[in-house]
Amino acid sequence: MNIHEYQAKAVLKEFGAPVADGVPIFTEADVDKALAALPGPVWVVKSQIHAGGRGKGKFKELAEDAKGGVRVSFSEEEVRANVKEMLGNTLVTKQTGPAGKQVNRLYIEDGADIDRELYLSILVDRETGRVSFVISTEGGMDIEGVAEETPEKIHTVAIDPLAGFTNGDALKLVEALQLGGNAAVEAKELFEILYRAFTAKDMSLLEINPLITTKDDHIKVLDAKVSFDGNALFRHADMFALRDETEEDAKEIEAAKHDLAYIALDGEIGCMVNGAGLAMATMDIINLYGASPANFLDVGGGATTEKVTAAFKIITSDPQVKGILVNIFGGIMRCDVIAEGVVTAVKEVGLKVPLVVRLEGTKVEEGKKILNQSDVDVVAADDLDDAAQKIVAAVRG
Repeated sequence: MNIHEYQAKAVLKEFGAPVADGVPIFTEADVDKALAALPGPVWVVKSQIHAGGRGKGKFKELAEDAKGGVRVSFSEEEVRANVKEMLGNTLVTKQTGPAGKQVNRLYIEDGADIDRELYLSILVDRETGRVSFVISTEGGMDIEGVAEETPEKIHTVAIDPLAGFTNGDALKLVEALQLGGNAAVEAKELFEILYRAFTAKDMSLLEINPLITTKDDHIKVLDAKVSFDGNALFRHADMFALRDETEEDAKEIEAAKHDLAYIALDGEIGCMVNGAGLAMATMDIINLYGASPANFLDVGGGATTEKVTAAFKIITSDPQVKGILVNIFGGIMRCDVIAEGVVTAVKEVGLKVPLVVRLEGTKVEEGKKILNQSDVDVVAADDLDDAAQKIVAAVRG
């Protein structure tokens, strides 16, 4: 689960991290309250969406040469003008895709006297199985380019889970970021604070870009992106309360209600599969034959007819879907349950696109019989290769 920048900064501030004062904005009427709380003379107006690249983003409704989604303002009038221009409009960045995201929240915060921009993130490194700091002296909006062109400028420091964050770890980070003086002293404290926040709140990602040093030799968190491990949210009701469902795909929200593993993609073939590995293989073979999956969907091993029906409805609600492939290998999952769910769903929502079904395993003959005796227009497949070729051919006409 992701949260907005202003929420992330509030969480970090509770742990003692140095962040600038700021006020979230939901309507234009909130601007006066923000300006009264923030002395200026420089303010930064930031779009609050769950996507990176806001500074270089473009608003769909504005001229091509208009400012991006993060704007420095030098007067109260400029703040108001930026809020009016940004709030409610659609911001397109590299991470949002061409559709962009509507900006429903802004964050106005005090400007900072920046000396250096650094990069810092904390994540779980799958290679080592450890929480790791990823840092660079090249912070700012071009960090992606740094990773591609000069990867040697990015350093990783893995933390021993038994020892926890140590002074030795702090020294490695300070040295890699080339910090000295008071900024180095404050950075050591900040690194420990960030590690404590990451582990205490079961974060999966904590990214600060940029982490800055100021001209008076202090260190400050200028931006913050936080994601939480969804499997641990039951322990953190306070964090779950920060969820903004308007930033999430409606189909994924509905899938979660039915305990379905669903991720929306940008292809044209809807997939319903049991088992994550089989689901990945199904998406791969669709790509092999020249099409793209519209989703990842694992109904799991213990799915009921109601659960399968819900899954089918979610797939058909996606306007991008031009065809559906149901691929079931019945072990714990029974093929007749899948068949009953598909028939029930088609009767409730209708079927306007080609449907290919491949069933194999437990109760397969019963499942095929249910489909054959129904009035559902289904194309049967002998195996996964046959199923993929048939659905791609049907979609491509």
